[in-house]
Amino acid sequence: MISQTMQDAINAQIKNEFYSAYLYLSMSAYFESLNMPGSAKWMRTQFGEEQTHALKMFDFINDRGGRVMLQAIDLPPSTFASPVAVWEMVLEHERKVTGLIYQLYAQAVKENDYAAQTFLAWFINEQVEEEKNASLMLERFKQAGGNAGTLLLFDGHFTKRGE
Repeated sequence: MISQTMQDAINAQIKNEFYSAYLYLSMSAYFESLNMPGSAKWMRTQFGEEQTHALKMFDFINDRGGRVMLQAIDLPPSTFASPVAVWEMVLEHERKVTGLIYQLYAQAVKENDYAAQTFLAWFINEQVEEEKNASLMLERFKQAGGNAGTLLLFDGHFTKRGE
């Protein structure tokens, strides 16, 4: 049985994961508006991954005899200063999510909830990958230095993500 505190914390994180999905979908729309289909696809793939994360948490609460209580999702930004600004936001956002996952794990440790600790370890490892990817993409876009040809070259590489 999951504690009320742990259930409430994971329910809040479900909301955060769906917000992440919504944020990445907004970023995908932005890249579509710039005719950067590779970057748009990359963000749309992230959208799907974040939904999967939320549903894993949804199932975990149910599997532990808890009750999922969905919460309102904030509106993500819809305009961005530049492709580099988007990637800066992605990295900042993933670092924030990492912190939230760490808080959940700390709560599980505090409660001696070994099932939650094991479950959340997957998310900790996932966040290492998310931050690494965001950092790599940000550096690539910074290296392009606003050069349209280089940006389009990078964009073309992203079309293969998720295949």
